[in-house]
Amino acid sequence: MKKKTSNKKNRQTSFSKLSLFQTNRYRFRKNCPLSLKGAPVVDYKNVSLLKRYISENGKMLPSRVTNVSQKKQRQLSLSIKRARNLALV
Repeated sequence: MKKKTSNKKNRQTSFSKLSLFQTNRYRFRKNCPLSLKGAPVVDYKNVSLLKRYISENGKMLPSRVTNVSQKKQRQLSLSIKRARNLALV
């Protein structure tokens, strides 16, 4: 009869190499295009800026797609809604 060898040691060593707290080598910085120096002001009258953040169907694009910060995303949504009410967009 053959003895079964336990693979527990092999498993532990391979899992011990992985760590959840390792630094991510491939980190990409996402900068908000509306928070940079010289960025345009978010306003309901700036229709050309608002059109960049609206899809073809007229829906607002999410911040994960446009890389806009949370604060600026709220300003964008408010100004887009105002522009819709005034029929600018």
